[in-house]
Amino acid sequence: MGYFYIFATILFTVYGQLILKWRIEKYGSLPLELKDKVVFLFQLLLDPLILSGFLSAFVASIFWMAAMTKFNISYAYPFMSLSFVLVFLLSVFLFGEPVTPQKVIGLSLIVLGIIVTSQSI
Repeated sequence: MGYFYIFATILFTVYGQLILKWRIEKYGSLPLELKDKVVFLFQLLLDPLILSGFLSAFVASIFWMAAMTKFNISYAYPFMSLSFVLVFLLSVFLFGEPVTPQKVIGLSLIVLGIIVTSQSI
C-alpha cells in the first residue's frame, strides 16, 4: 500500500497544479493596481475548479502522511519529483508549453535520481 500512497500523492499534486494553471489562464494576467489584484485573486478563490485544486493539495497531503508511515522520507521524497515530470509532459500536451533541450535534460536527471534513490531500500 505504501507505493499506492506515494502514487496518489503524486496524482493529486499533479491534478492540483494543472487545474490551477488551466483555470487561472482563463482569467488572464494579474492586474497592476493593488485593489484590482485583490478583486482578481478573490474571484479566483471563488472558482469551484480552483477550489478543487486546493482540495486536491489537501488530499495529496493526507496520502503523503500515509506514505510517511510506510517509508523513510529520504526514500519516498524523491518519488515526488515524478510530479515535475508529469506536470511537464501534460503541460506540453494540454497547454502547448515549449519543450527545450534544457528541460529534457533536467527531467532526465530527475528520473535518473529517482532510479538511483529507489535502489537504496
